[in-house]
Amino acid sequence: MATYSAKASEIKRKWTVIDAEGVILGRLAAVVATRLRGKHKPMYTPHLDCGDNVIVVNADKVRLTGRKLEQERFYWHTGYPGGIKDRTMGQILGGKHPERVVIKAVECMIPRSPLGRQQMRKLKVYAGADHPHGAQQPEILDLAAMNPKNKR
Repeated sequence: MATYSAKASEIKRKWTVIDAEGVILGRLAAVVATRLRGKHKPMYTPHLDCGDNVIVVNADKVRLTGRKLEQERFYWHTGYPGGIKDRTMGQILGGKHPERVVIKAVECMIPRSPLGRQQMRKLKVYAGADHPHGAQQPEILDLAAMNPKNKR
């Protein structure tokens, strides 16, 4: 019995839409990362990009538990001495680009490698309810109905 290894020509990619309204951020990111990597498929192969394209809508309405809105911080450095900056999760969600919270949460669950960067290119996140990918006929994944803990 030989171990099955998928070939690049055998990979079929679907499009999936996930509505993030009221869904807990970490649970949303875990499901999205699994779909992007292709681990939900029986033909998953670790060294190939066999995941699906994922569209996340209503990213500005994602929920966080506890006091993460005030306590969770994102840090970055400007490159200058003393140039460390930070923002709280609440500031980002209430700011100009609230979809970056979802992107960063998923990015931390994907491997930091060329394959991981290729998988992250298949993630499309939108703050509102509209998306321009209707021509791909994406199927809807109801994340809130999968588990009662996903939506609180």
